[in-house]
Amino acid sequence: MGAFKSYDIRGVYGEDFTLEDVYRIGYFLPQLLNAKRVLVGRDMRLSSPDMFASLSKGITDAGADVCDMGLCTTPMVYYFTAKHGFDASVMITASHNPKEHNGLKISRHDALPVGFDTGLGELQKMVKEKPLVPATEKGKIIDYPVKDEYLAFLSQYHHDISNLKIVMDCSNGMSSILVKDIFGELPIYMYNELDGTFPHHEANPLEPQNIKDLQRRVKLEHADIGVIFDGDADRVMFVDENGTFIPPDLMIAVLGRYFIQEKNVQGKVIIDIRSSKSVSEYIEKLGREVYTWRVGRAYAALKLREIDGAFGGEFAGHYYFRDFFYSDSAMIASQVILHIISDLKKEGKTISQLIDEIANYKNTGEINFRIEDKKSAMEALKDHFCKQEQYQKLMDFDGYRIEFADWWFNVRPSNTEPYLRLLMEAKTQQLLDEKLAEATKIIKSFN
Repeated sequence: MGAFKSYDIRGVYGEDFTLEDVYRIGYFLPQLLNAKRVLVGRDMRLSSPDMFASLSKGITDAGADVCDMGLCTTPMVYYFTAKHGFDASVMITASHNPKEHNGLKISRHDALPVGFDTGLGELQKMVKEKPLVPATEKGKIIDYPVKDEYLAFLSQYHHDISNLKIVMDCSNGMSSILVKDIFGELPIYMYNELDGTFPHHEANPLEPQNIKDLQRRVKLEHADIGVIFDGDADRVMFVDENGTFIPPDLMIAVLGRYFIQEKNVQGKVIIDIRSSKSVSEYIEKLGREVYTWRVGRAYAALKLREIDGAFGGEFAGHYYFRDFFYSDSAMIASQVILHIISDLKKEGKTISQLIDEIANYKNTGEINFRIEDKKSAMEALKDHFCKQEQYQKLMDFDGYRIEFADWWFNVRPSNTEPYLRLLMEAKTQQLLDEKLAEATKIIKSFN
């Protein structure tokens, strides 16, 4: 079974894993996390009901109870895992992956993520090797409706944003169950019907083709902002009033205007190793220290808790909050950012003008190179550029991030695919083009 990944269990349903695999995962999960009850939610994918049935049978055959949240967002599972004191939880989802995929996001007490190094590896071994011995007293499935309590929690982030014209794309995903309760009839909604076939576009806002409809609609409606959620609503991204995609890491800086300037929340701000240097420079100007760490919730949420950080985010559109048990919430991020944009409009400014103030570097975005010998290519890049000029900072905990006087790069291997991922930033486009050409030539020599 090739579905066990660094951060979760995910793959093509029926190929990378089977319902028997899901049953065995459910059976051994209570043992792994010492749980008498397991909180379970699911998304709207066509395979999710069958997966829920198999997972629940495994859990109950092991003698533990299933608390069934039904259809929900991934952040809802995180929140109630911690809020209601569960020792284990599972969200059935493949997040932003195509419709043929599905998976399981597992958390332990306090909504701590379970990654391959913190439990999934051990679970995989149990699923493969241990015999099944059903409990003499089976557990039961208990309905666990929590939507109203969740909305009550989110209401603290409600602000009057009635001066805004908003276009909101739900990607036919799980944000659809919350957005009208939170934002009412103010936004112009797109694709806000639950549909696990994703008839309009895949639920991955990082892919340019998936935001084209939103960009067109923002320009057509002369809107102030466009908002788009991924499939399980743990990520949110934005396009500005011109229909231009806003790099999600820059929105970490925008969040600083609320949590630092407006609310004076103390603590460090966490970013991932791919995040723009513009973000750290902006946050530092606001008077807070920035902590750079590894990519992925399995690392970011744990590190934010460890340092008791205020908030943080990632290049991929995850935003983490201390008041959300150090987990990621697209709904908190969207409410806060829309509030900031509303205030900007009252001042006669647009979100694109604020982004122009924040962004001081030209950026390649993340580029994928398909090569097998990723480690050698990374070492070659490091050696080449470090021999050319003195670096100011070198980070080596997730590939390499090496910062020089006027530019920097991050190169990191994919954990799940034969890709080497490269991202570069420079003060000028000319310098960026030169460095990218050098790096590309080196990497392609390993094909």
